[in-house]
Amino acid sequence: MRVPYFVVDAFASAPFTGNPAGVCPLVTWLSDPLLQAIAAENRHSETAFLVKGGDHYALRWFTPAVEVNLCGHATLAAAHVLFTHLGEPGPRLEFRSHSGPLFAERQAGRIALDFPALPLRPRPVDAALVAALGCMPELAMREDDILAVLPDAESVRRLRPDLAAVAALDCRGLIVTAPGRDCDFVSRFFAPAAGVDEDPVTGSAHCLLAPYWAERLGKRELHARQLSPRGGELFCRLLGERVEIAGQCRDYLRGEIALPDALI
Repeated sequence: MRVPYFVVDAFASAPFTGNPAGVCPLVTWLSDPLLQAIAAENRHSETAFLVKGGDHYALRWFTPAVEVNLCGHATLAAAHVLFTHLGEPGPRLEFRSHSGPLFAERQAGRIALDFPALPLRPRPVDAALVAALGCMPELAMREDDILAVLPDAESVRRLRPDLAAVAALDCRGLIVTAPGRDCDFVSRFFAPAAGVDEDPVTGSAHCLLAPYWAERLGKRELHARQLSPRGGELFCRLLGERVEIAGQCRDYLRGEIALPDALI
């Protein structure tokens, strides 16, 4: 069996930036162990698998280690593949996922994702969090991820967290953020427990970041940068209980995955 396979740099404003995602369009679902094995072989922070179902696509995401409930950059990459390579004619796509309905829309030079805005609740700045960060944050909050706020962009850029201590925290991943210099805010994202030491660009983290910074800065439209070594650029807009997260994509690779029939 041959499975189409694309690698797309998502939230990438230049070549070899953004977050590489694998995208596998399927005719029907493969077994979960086989989906996980493909993602582990690909070794990208996420591989997106999608199956067409009438007027929508069912969409799932796997890291090299686990399935996740929400992933922004691989959704952006999947929408790019459908619009650019697989002939989707309309301006808007609907995906159905473990996090409910998600949407992607063509914009001038970008694709915009329509994702849920996730509420944050306070979290104590305890010894475990300080040890994981290696510094004292201004404050911390959480949803499935922990959000730690640092004083400035340089503090985020210089951060060298203890990844073993991050993996031991009671969360999917750790987001660090601060006000930006040439943008509204910056961030980085670490999820070693999910097999991703540092994610290059994390769309789903902006479901928390956009509402936080919209309230703090008193504005609904926000320009963000993720300060991983690859770097990424995102354009966010708060829409009540939803958040629009837009960015560019760049093609890197197109091919096929060869699966022995005995595994199907």
